[in-house]
Amino acid sequence: MKLKKLKIMSLVMILSLMAGCSTSKDDSEKESKSAVKSSDEKVLVYGSGDYTSINPALYEHGEINSLIFNGITAHDKTNKVVPGLAESWEFDKATNTYTFKLRNDVKWHDGEKFKAEDVKFTLDTIMNPENASEIASNYEDITKIEVVDETTIKISLKAPNVAMLDYLTIGILPKHLLEGKDIVTDTYNQSPIGTGPFKIGKWDKGQSITLEKNEDYFEKEVGLDKVVFKIVVDAKAKAMQLKSGELDLAQVTPKDMTIFENNKDFNTHIMKTSDYRGIMYNFNTPLFKENKELANALSYGIDRQAILDSVLLGHGEIAYSPLQFGPYNNSDIEKFEYNTSKAKEELEKNGWKLGTDGIYEKNGTKLSFEIVCGEGDQVRIDMANICTQQLKEIGADVKVAVNSEIDWENQDSYLIGWGSPFDPDDHTYKVFGTDKGSNFNMYSNKKVDELLQKARETDVDEDRVKYYKEFQEEMVKDMPYTFISYIDAIYVGKNNVKGITPETVLGHHGVGIFWNVADWTME
Repeated sequence: MKLKKLKIMSLVMILSLMAGCSTSKDDSEKESKSAVKSSDEKVLVYGSGDYTSINPALYEHGEINSLIFNGITAHDKTNKVVPGLAESWEFDKATNTYTFKLRNDVKWHDGEKFKAEDVKFTLDTIMNPENASEIASNYEDITKIEVVDETTIKISLKAPNVAMLDYLTIGILPKHLLEGKDIVTDTYNQSPIGTGPFKIGKWDKGQSITLEKNEDYFEKEVGLDKVVFKIVVDAKAKAMQLKSGELDLAQVTPKDMTIFENNKDFNTHIMKTSDYRGIMYNFNTPLFKENKELANALSYGIDRQAILDSVLLGHGEIAYSPLQFGPYNNSDIEKFEYNTSKAKEELEKNGWKLGTDGIYEKNGTKLSFEIVCGEGDQVRIDMANICTQQLKEIGADVKVAVNSEIDWENQDSYLIGWGSPFDPDDHTYKVFGTDKGSNFNMYSNKKVDELLQKARETDVDEDRVKYYKEFQEEMVKDMPYTFISYIDAIYVGKNNVKGITPETVLGHHGVGIFWNVADWTME
């Protein structure tokens, strides 16, 4: 029951983050007034999607997490792992054990002292199957967690798993507030307490979340007094509210970016990401479960360059792999370049016959399905609409459905997005591994499972490169998605917002811009 409850909550959160939440004009004006900056306060108003719960141990999608919480490790502007709540660490190769020395000067937002027990509690919470955390598979290799003293903790692994240092950037939870409680339903998720540079001030449901400066932040003096996550309807609304002055910073679409061209009052940051889009086929539905060849055949029917040019206005890159950036990419794999003749050839080779209506069918089943998009993400909706037109040309009857709730189990397909700028294990093992937490389409390939397992459990980089390249070779024989495009994240901010590092490569949904928010200021 808890698994079902968490899955529903998680889906609502993901959709809310992508789409925002509907607000009336009066509500918007009310919120704008509440966010008015006094002459001596530095208040950043950020255009955000909505949140129903804030808990980094349960929900991966949440830009706000990095403002409220800290991990024992952190990422710098080049996405390298650096100390966070841990001052230092050592790794014993003989026992695959990390020993972390934690800072002694950290307090929770309620004034309690941060201790090693909090780290153990957080990791135990994530790994507890009762909590159905969507990131649990990141920590599968942990075999033992030992609290040595208040500032020392040992984490033992069954294999080296060099990705673990990345995964320990996860926000740590306060044991003294959550021990013995239902982590999924507890009201803590609506009034979270962390150790980060900002703490919850006010949460006006569906309108805004106001974060206040943490005066006791251990790392440094925080530059901003407040950050208001203002909930807006969609991407177009964000652009309009930026222009009207209601927002100081927001992520916008390539088309909306043109509004701010040659406007000296705004800075436009076009930031590279590891964030890709693709059509995720649901192998739980009869059409794709019984005809697994479709994913490969349909991949030849997508003109990615046309989508890149018309939807993204060139701000991205054609996608063919989930590991396209960095040393683990295999540039020699099949890229499924646009070829309508090849798409039809592959269909017919597998028993599909073109009907009199121009649609292929096989054993009485028409090649007909929906591509589902979440509400509010216009880029995905535009991509999906072009895909349906292109797939019609090869004899597929495809329609777009824009839904407020996503039924992962029963929908035909989904315009998916994934991608991580960190270790290659991230967004591969849990996304493509059989029955893993972020495998939303029932994809299963034993060879893929084997290669991803081997890649995460060796610290010999040459072997990791070999395994990940072999994974990609196996993947293109049995495609989980039709990869479409990597997308740039476009952030537009007022010219007095200082501290953004445009050179940082961002993650899924453009997450990561706030990595150094404690350094930000407004002139």
